[in-house]
Amino acid sequence: MNIETAAIELKAEREKLVHQLTEMGADEKGELTGAVDYGEGFADAAAATAERSEVLGLVENLMTMLNDVDAALIKVADGTYGTCRACDKQIGADRLEFRPTSTRCIDCKALSE
Repeated sequence: MNIETAAIELKAEREKLVHQLTEMGADEKGELTGAVDYGEGFADAAAATAERSEVLGLVENLMTMLNDVDAALIKVADGTYGTCRACDKQIGADRLEFRPTSTRCIDCKALSE
């Protein structure tokens, strides 16, 4: 995978994540905008609280992914994309193709687990 292709794919992934956040009623910072509608069936406060907790968990996961994409785009811009943060060797093309936001090569990732 070349850098230009990676950048295009990362930008597309970023747009997708921002769209998903918007659908969940959150902005790009992960803050709920109040646009979440639980419907008339959520008269029960406990059910509404449970639903809100679920939404917050999903937003948190989306924010983690968005932060990873943003970090990868910064690496593209500064010329360090594809370099392992642990050993400074190049991350394999297959790994980057499978997970474009990877920050470690497969060997360093295996050691960290």
